[in-house]
Amino acid sequence: MKKFKNYILIMLLLASVITFAQEQEKNKNPFLFKWDNGFKLESADKNFKLKFGGRIMVDHAFFSQNNDLNTALGKLETKNGTEFRRARFFTSGTIYKNVNFKLQIDFVGGKATLKDAYMGIKKIPVFGNIRVGHVKEPFRFDALTSSKYITFMERALPIDFMQERDNGIIAFNNFLDNKLSLQVGYFRNQSNNSSDLAANNGYAFTTRATTLAFQNKEKNQLLHLGVGYSHRNPDTNKFRISSKPEAHLSSVKYISTGTISDVKSINLLNFETIFIAGSFSFQGEYLTAKVNTQNTPLTNNYNFSSYYGQISYFLTGEHKKYKSSYAGLGRVHPIKNYGGEKNGSGAWEVALRFSNSDLNSNNILGGEQSDVTLGLNWYLNPSTRVMFNNVWANIKDTGNANIFQIRFQIDF
Repeated sequence: MKKFKNYILIMLLLASVITFAQEQEKNKNPFLFKWDNGFKLESADKNFKLKFGGRIMVDHAFFSQNNDLNTALGKLETKNGTEFRRARFFTSGTIYKNVNFKLQIDFVGGKATLKDAYMGIKKIPVFGNIRVGHVKEPFRFDALTSSKYITFMERALPIDFMQERDNGIIAFNNFLDNKLSLQVGYFRNQSNNSSDLAANNGYAFTTRATTLAFQNKEKNQLLHLGVGYSHRNPDTNKFRISSKPEAHLSSVKYISTGTISDVKSINLLNFETIFIAGSFSFQGEYLTAKVNTQNTPLTNNYNFSSYYGQISYFLTGEHKKYKSSYAGLGRVHPIKNYGGEKNGSGAWEVALRFSNSDLNSNNILGGEQSDVTLGLNWYLNPSTRVMFNNVWANIKDTGNANIFQIRFQIDF
């Protein structure tokens, strides 16, 4: 039955493409069909645009723990594993120049999961852009950058403090020649899925402001600074943070607050910095979470924090591409594709990241974890990448773990 539903969803995506083509033919309005790291349709008058494609990410991982961690938490049940990390199809487009939409579905684990699903209106005075549906909350640069373009296989530890997508409405716009960007969103669902049936009184208000303090496009240089804030009132009155060692295949979460009950509100504050200078880049964020409970003693209010800093360098001369404040980083284009003209080698990138989460506060001893990740990325062409990550995880006063990972990725 699940497979049948998946086939139906795929057919719906294809049907949208066919319908678009039929409408163009009916109106006798010629359109261009082309490949641009994905399939694109565009009418001659540019009133209608349509993109469709997907991504496939296949991961392999190998795990080990030292004796201290084995003694404290038990031996690993799984020492290696493999999975389809993502297998997605999407269709997106623009209708009459000012209305846009996107539908993206992930087919992993034998079930279909809704990712982006929204309609939007562009070029609204003052507001700029408005989107309604299942969208990314404007919080954390690492979360806003597509998984197709993140530097490491998994995002850093602050990603575990709140979900990426939610049901709601978001407005975003750029000012002062794109030097200032503002995003504001109101969301009703707190379970990170597409159904709002159980939202009840739960809500989240999330806002973010960023600035391009400096940008030189000719030299591929920029400095991005930003701050985000999210006030959250969970419908269940419960909250929990737990983290794997930045490896999705891991069967163990080494640190966890456990379930915090009688939660009144959660306030998240995030600071972000991105610096790009040619082939070199730096990215860092610092996040704090204040959890207020309905109990009167101050010992029942909690403060947790997480941060990371990462650097990367292209050995072959390429550079990171900055898409926008709300979209994060974009696609890397190798100077010479692997096997292309002049027998190119593709693009090679080395990266290093340090991240930390402290889940100890008052009477909650959730633990403190620090991860060091060394990465090597090989971009065969703009649509294909092979990633190598080695993660050294240290759980304070408990022990150490080591994870080696490989990803084979293609998006179209």
